[in-house]
Formats: sequence, C-alpha cells, structure tokens
Amino acid sequence: MANHPPNLAAVDRALGHGGGGQGTVVVRQLVGGTHATTWLVAVDGIGSEAVLREFPAGDDSVAGEAEVLLKLDGLKGLAPRLLAEGVSDPVPWLLLSRLPGAADITSGEPEAVAEELGLALSKVHRVHGDLLAPFRKVYEMTGGGLEVLSGPAASIVGARWQRFNVEPLVLTHYDFWSGNVVWDAGRLSGIVDWNRGSLGPRGFDVGWCRLDLYLLYDEEIADLFLHTYEAAFGEGLSDSALWDLWAAARSHDAVHTWVPNYLDLGRPDLTAEVLRKRHREWTDNSLNRAHR
Repeated sequence: MANHPPNLAAVDRALGHGGGGQGTVVVRQLVGGTHATTWLVAVDGIGSEAVLREFPAGDDSVAGEAEVLLKLDGLKGLAPRLLAEGVSDPVPWLLLSRLPGAADITSGEPEAVAEELGLALSKVHRVHGDLLAPFRKVYEMTGGGLEVLSGPAASIVGARWQRFNVEPLVLTHYDFWSGNVVWDAGRLSGIVDWNRGSLGPRGFDVGWCRLDLYLLYDEEIADLFLHTYEAAFGEGLSDSALWDLWAAARSHDAVHTWVPNYLDLGRPDLTAEVLRKRHREWTDNSLNRAHR
C-alpha cells in the first residue's frame, strides 16, 4: 500500500477546479497490481467517482496507457475512459472513469469465473477496423520477444517462433489475468490496466490467462475458459499447448514475484514457493501436450 497521499491538486487543475485539491475527495486506495498506485476518488467536476492511477517518476508507460485508452474510447463499456492525464508531471498520473464493481480472485464459483473471462476476451479479440491501425505489435514491446524466454519451455517456443509470427493479429490486452478485471454482482463488468494494449495473436492473451487460472485453480478451469472463449469467438485456437508454453517461457523467471498481486487480492496461500511449484507443473503439463 502507498505511504503517501494522492495528487488531488493535479487532478483538480486538470478538470478546471483550481481548488488546490478541494474539488476531489479520496474514497479509498484500491488494491491489486504493483506497477501503479490506484485510488478511488470522488470528483465534483464529473459528478461521480473516478479512478486515479499514479505511476513512478519517469515511468514511460503512462503515456502509452493514455494513448491506448484514448483509442479504445471505453471499448463499449469494457474499458475505462481517460478523463484527464498528467503524463508530464513529476509523479505522472491518469484519471479514469470508474468501471462498476471491484477486483476479486477469491470467487467460490471458479467455473463462472472461467466462463466470464472467456466471454470477455472474445469480445476484445473481435474488435476490428480502423481502431486497430495505430497499435504496436506485441513482438515490438518489452516482454513480447525471444529475449525474455527462459526455463524448460524456452527452447521449443524459440524453435517454433515463426509459427507465432504468421498468426493473424487482434486487439490484445497483453496482461489478461483474473486480477485485471472487475466484477459486479457476479458478472465481469470491465477490464483494467491497458498500458500494454497492442496487436498480437489470439493465443498471447489466451495462454496468459490459462496460466493464471491454473495458478489460481486447476487445469479443468483453465480448459473451461479456453472452451468458452473458442465458442464465443466462433473459431478454435490451434496448438493451445504451444501458446501455453509461450506464457510459461515468458513468466519462468518472474512468477515468484507475483506474490504481492495475489496477496493484495486475497490469496495469501499463493506464496513464492507455491507459485513456482504450480508454474513448473503447468510447464510440464504443456510440454507433454505439445509432444503428443
């Protein structure tokens, strides 16, 4: 949790209050994620609650997220809208519309979670037309190339790299996992943290979410997500094991660092040791399926 108050004065200036922070009231700090500090605030100028995201000084991802959100323009309710930005401020920030609901990875109904995630991702991947033209490709972004691959899955992913590069590209969230969605009355109400929104093959998001669902639950839930996604998108995903291996190779060196993300959202059982063990199991499982 942050040990400093949010930059309310900057938000007020951006919205034309000029009240030195008096037009904005902190409701509470929102948990989840380690990249930005996120606050729920009430803003007089827009007559509703909004979300203030503050980033580390010098963080160059802020401008990228602002640009992505402007392009998405709410994504028919699935993404927040950009209300104001302080990209050039010493402590950069974004003010976003609030999506209804809250993050939750402790649901007692994992089957419903898997289905909702599959339906939501299919909607993202079905976006087409001029909206896609300005986006970068995942291969061009830090973390999307061969240089980050490690662990037992790295060699097979590297050997089949051309397979990824010939796939049709779709709108890609890049970090689509259970902690980057919000829920309202048991339904998935939106997707957050779009700072790496880009163009990539469908399996990029799918494999990442399947890895997360295995870490949280088990293979059956990861498979249910995939089947729901494929049915909603209207087309199967070939070589699902290969996409799973790409996610495993991308995360091999970092999975133990995800503990704070899961802890903040109510899963203290997912320690570094547990995450590493389950990641190894998923990698072995995916390698076995790839070799069949």
